[in-house]
Amino acid sequence: MVLKHNNQLPNQHFRKDWQRRVKTWFDQPGRKKSRRVARIQKAARIAPRPVDGLLRPAVRCPTQRYNMRLRVGRGFTLDELKEAGINRKVARTIGIAVDHRRRNKSQESLELNVQRLKAYKAKLIVFPRNSAKPKKGDSEAAEVATAVQLREPILPVKQVSAVPEARAIAADEKKVNAYQKLRYARSAARTLGAREKRARDKAEEEANKKK
Repeated sequence: MVLKHNNQLPNQHFRKDWQRRVKTWFDQPGRKKSRRVARIQKAARIAPRPVDGLLRPAVRCPTQRYNMRLRVGRGFTLDELKEAGINRKVARTIGIAVDHRRRNKSQESLELNVQRLKAYKAKLIVFPRNSAKPKKGDSEAAEVATAVQLREPILPVKQVSAVPEARAIAADEKKVNAYQKLRYARSAARTLGAREKRARDKAEEEANKKK
């Protein structure tokens, strides 16, 4: 076979001991069982606390591409806890995650997580340390007796749809020229400085004439 052009010479290494370099994972079924057993053991160990762990806030994903999505965050801000009437030190003891670094940049996020905390607080059952001497804030004996460990996600985050409802276009809306309106707003923003300067110079001229 005659080779043409400036190509690499064929040099296949078919004599390597490739069977020693193949990665296998025959332990997949065993690992699956180990994970399942570990989950069951953890659930029994932390009972009667929820299997999912701590309650976490609903936050927006970063960047403009994903910020329409809600997801579970690290912890509630101190402002959110304050609005919900929960002490920051008590919060961690009743299964609420706290993040002292996060800040609320909008009223909507604050209200959403405050509602989340209030909903959790309404469903919360606090077991007394000593059943013979229950303290303030502990649940009633009847509630404690009927309590069942939650094995599902705690208050799963639901996506809020911001799509407006379909409706008929009003007559006054049909008369508005959206393109013209946008161009006018752009022009007004661009020439704002010049117009302000012109008005200022005119006011100075009139003041000088009066003198």
